[in-house]
Amino acid sequence: MTNDKSQEVLEQAWAKLCLSLPCSFADYPFGPEYTVFKVSGRDTSKAKMFAMVISLQGEPALNLKCEPALSDQQRSEHPEITPGYHMNKKHWNTVRSGLDLELMRELIEDSYDLVVEGMSVRDKEYIRLQDTISHGALY
Repeated sequence: MTNDKSQEVLEQAWAKLCLSLPCSFADYPFGPEYTVFKVSGRDTSKAKMFAMVISLQGEPALNLKCEPALSDQQRSEHPEITPGYHMNKKHWNTVRSGLDLELMRELIEDSYDLVVEGMSVRDKEYIRLQDTISHGALY
């Protein structure tokens, strides 16, 4: 597999993980080279970013929100995790390739959960309802 092909596969895996979360979608507010993953309640114009695919020195990376108390620990345990590139270094990490898929899933879910936690009660209820409906739990 060529390097470009492996980077494309990695970005697709990250996108699949991000888009598997309730009420999440991809957006391109900074142009086609930056995929921003957002979550929204009832009003998509008020969507909040929880992940962004960027390119660092030609390599794909993913910016993810992180609990400030955990960010230093994650950075010290994994050289692939660094302070958020062009983001608030206290609240965001940049993750490069090399982490296993299960850890990536956890990091993405943590970022998503932190963003949803900061949303209004109505939006959180809407997101929970959409998740319940998508899993067929109402029937």
